[in-house]
This record gives sequence, structure tokens and C-alpha cells, in this order.
Amino acid sequence: MKIYSKSLAYLAVALSMAACSSKEETAQIAEVEELPLVDVLQVSAQDVDQVNEYTATVEADNINNISPSAPNRIKNILVDVGSQVRRGQTLVILDESNTDQLKVRLDHAQLEYDRAKNLLEIGSGTQQSVDQRLTELEALKSQYKNMMENTVLTSPISGVVTARNYDPGDMTGVNPILTIGQLSPYVNVMINVTEGDYSKIKNGMEVGVKFDVYPNETFTGKVKRIYPTIDPSTRTFTVEIGINNPQQRIKPGMFARVAINLGTVNHVVVPDRAVVKQSGSGNKYVYVYNDGTVSYNKVELGQRLNDAYEVISGVENGAFVVISGQNQLTNGAKVELIKRDASGNATVADSTITK
Repeated sequence: MKIYSKSLAYLAVALSMAACSSKEETAQIAEVEELPLVDVLQVSAQDVDQVNEYTATVEADNINNISPSAPNRIKNILVDVGSQVRRGQTLVILDESNTDQLKVRLDHAQLEYDRAKNLLEIGSGTQQSVDQRLTELEALKSQYKNMMENTVLTSPISGVVTARNYDPGDMTGVNPILTIGQLSPYVNVMINVTEGDYSKIKNGMEVGVKFDVYPNETFTGKVKRIYPTIDPSTRTFTVEIGINNPQQRIKPGMFARVAINLGTVNHVVVPDRAVVKQSGSGNKYVYVYNDGTVSYNKVELGQRLNDAYEVISGVENGAFVVISGQNQLTNGAKVELIKRDASGNATVADSTITK
């Protein structure tokens, strides 16, 4: 009986030890299985076009305001907003009553001058009288010519009527009667470029321009003029862009987006799915894998490149970045890598990649 009792005791101890050992192994296995599984991708530096986009409003290449030199009543307006006009075309006829009165005075001055000349020729007049009459006549001729030009108003350019501020019968005032915009062969946009890019903009540079009304087209423009001064309040300078417009499809007032390539820079490029946005702030991060752990790197992003981002700082060339499984991670966390077969299917975990 004693021998049997001892055997039972030894058996109980052995079972207890085996149970403890099994629990420890199970706990170790569970601990291993709880490591987050992640996918990583090795990233590299590449030349990235530094394309900056600016917004602007289209302006006519040349704008003329049609107004008389002196207030007058409008007799007739021969065009309306949207009318195509040619250079020299009559646009507005003003009241001619003042012109008629001035014509009478001009004719009288001509008679006085002719009479003074005749008297001088027969010895009954003086040269002083002739010179005085001539001066008066020339002054009235100039005045009459100016009034005639301001009675029948013509267009100095070929273009389109973009504004009309009066109707027949109105008295002209501060505003122009009509505004003519020249839309061909090109129109302009004015953009404000940051001071740091001043040396990168050159006359003649080609730029891409898009308009909301033509969403599937990109128009080509060229830098026409670079303004020589920088606005001290905004630290920007003005650049004038000319856009070919032979068919006048682009109209003043259209909203334009101008894209200018300011050269290339060699920067790391990461997939967009590697970028983690920190909630409640504008900060962005990338998990970088190295020897079984990940670091939470704050990054500064540049251009968006389809499904990737240019990284200005925060990730080194050749680093392995996490592209899936980030929601399980914290800074310094240990991880295991998802191993994939030749078809890209996940099989087992691996942790052999080191950087």
C-alpha cells in the first residue's frame, strides 16, 4: 500500500510538471502569434518634377475703353456685348449739335482769314491781322477735328465687346460707353509666384493651363513677362502668361489653373498606402521597418504622383516601409513580415529582412 501511494504521488507530480510545461509552451506560442503581421516595400529615390500649380482669371490681351473726351449725349450704339468688332469699325454716334455749332464758327473763321489775306495783298491790311486770323482758324480746325472724332467713335483694335454701360439717349459719364477686349491671337493670365522661385522662372518657359469648362484639355501657354518687383506684404512677384487662343475659345473671366515645372529634385517616393495621417492634426507618418521592429517616422510630403508621394524628409533611400497592417502598430513595436509566394499570395510569416 505504501509503495502504491508513493507511485501515485510521483505520477501526480509528473503530471503537474507536464501541465506547467505545456502552459508555458502555449503561452510562448500565443506570445509569438500575437506579433503584428505587416507587409513592407523597399523604397528608393528618383527624379521628381517640381510642378507648382497656380490659379488665375483669364484677361484679354488688350483692353480698350470707348469714351468721348468730353461729356455728350449718346445718339446711337451700333454694337452690343459679345459683338465681334474690327479695327476702325464705327461703334457709337453721339449728339452732333455741338459739332454743327462749331462748324459754323470754323466756316466764319475761314472767311475772316481769307478776307485778311486779300486786304494784305491790296495793301489795305497788315501781316499781324493775317497771323491772328490764321491762329484762330487753326485752333478751331483742331477743335473741330477732335469733336468729330468724339462724335463718331470707332474701335482702335479688333476684338469683342465685353461691356456696355449706357443706352441711346444717355449722357456719357465716368464709365466708358463700351469696353473692347482683344482675344486673339492669345489671352493672358497673371499669377503670383513665391519669392523663392524667382530665379527659376524664365521668359519663354512653356506651362500647362487647364480650365474648368474644358476639363479634358490642357492648353499650352508661355511666360511673356516677369515683373521686376516683389510685393513686400505677400513676398510674391507677378508673372504674365500668354495662352494661344486663335479660335477665341478662352474667354475673359474664365478660371484657370497654371502648372509650371520648376525642374527636378531627387527624392524618395513612397506608396500612398504607406502614409498614415494623424487624426486631429495635419501631421503625416510612415512606419519604417528594421530588424524586426518598426519606427514611427514623421514625414514631409511633396508632390502627389498618382498612387505615391514624394517624401521631402523622414524616410531614407532604400528603407523598408510598411504598406499594410499599420492600424496594429506603435512606435518601436516588434512585428513579423508576411511572406508571399511567387504569385503574391500570403503564406507564412518571416522576419529575415534587415535594413
